[in-house]
Amino acid sequence: MAISFNQAFAGHDKMLEFRSARASVLANNIANADTPNYKARDITFGSMFNEAKSKLRLASDNDRHIQGGSAADDDSGLLFRNPSQPSLDGNTVDMQREQAEYAQNSMQFDTSFMFLDRKISGLKKALTGN
Repeated sequence: MAISFNQAFAGHDKMLEFRSARASVLANNIANADTPNYKARDITFGSMFNEAKSKLRLASDNDRHIQGGSAADDDSGLLFRNPSQPSLDGNTVDMQREQAEYAQNSMQFDTSFMFLDRKISGLKKALTGN
């Protein structure tokens, strides 16, 4: 019986990819907190899911089948954040909010990593018979 890693990991690997991408976006916001006219960005799992869904291609084995359209190259599901108090120079980064979001994302990354690690440990035990 073959092991399907998509089923075995139960989506935790995709969640780690999302958390890593979000950490990068949030760190970019923090790094640009003093840049004039910088607009804070964020990414949601739903936007990444919709982007991945739009890039799926239809498989066909006949030239008369309907061909899927090409996926538009967008900004990986990045969205602009609604500012609560934009500064006078046009920067919309709220440092306290960004730091809180980054800390929460970091905890969620650790949790997803722990779940994935336990899944892999369980598979190793099943394969070795321990």
